[in-house]
Amino acid sequence: MDASTNWTYDEMKQVGTDYDSLERVREYDERMCALRDVSAEANAILDDLNLKNDDALVEFGAGTGEFAIEASRRCRRVYALDVSRTMLDYARRKAEGRGAGDISFVHSGFLGYTHDDTQPAAAVSQLALHHLPDFWKLVALSRVHDLLAPGGRFFLRDVVFAVQPGKAGASIGQTIERMRESGGEEAALDYERHVREEYSTYDWIMEEMLYRAGFHIERADYGDFFIASYLCVKPPSHSR
Repeated sequence: MDASTNWTYDEMKQVGTDYDSLERVREYDERMCALRDVSAEANAILDDLNLKNDDALVEFGAGTGEFAIEASRRCRRVYALDVSRTMLDYARRKAEGRGAGDISFVHSGFLGYTHDDTQPAAAVSQLALHHLPDFWKLVALSRVHDLLAPGGRFFLRDVVFAVQPGKAGASIGQTIERMRESGGEEAALDYERHVREEYSTYDWIMEEMLYRAGFHIERADYGDFFIASYLCVKPPSHSR
């Protein structure tokens, strides 16, 4: 689908937490680094992607740049996309300060990005796809699929509700309380805002969308706080 029509979803508008505020970006970065071992997570993903030194990788939703910086040490070039200019500026300064490899920071998203280089070997998206309603999620996933070289690998991590609809309310309420205990009041409020204002979907819908986009799912993991991850491959030849 041509995603540049006058009825295309505006993925550049702010959804959920305001990451056009430098203060919010800094707080988010500090909180994520305190809650998670982001370097270990990034390197585990990179191991799964099997990158070679001359490969290129595209990251959709680069955020504060932690993954892009790690990836730049393992491949030829990283294209780090985000819809927030503030995020990109923050990530660029961080990358320069750490002596990262070749990273192109691009103000774009799933629907608007045009790749002008050879097809990348891998793509990654973490906690970004939920900014799109389901119709546009499938458009986005199809564009990621078409972007990749045959045999290319895609790692997706996001909030995905692996729960029966009748139990969703209770499960989400319990998850918010656990988030409050582990991350504090601000983290709990962010999670509430996410459920209320953003577009996370059910597990069976996400898996079907990945399949419909043309991917083979090698592994699907569903963890705490409804965080799901999918390791996918674009088959060497596939027709949707």
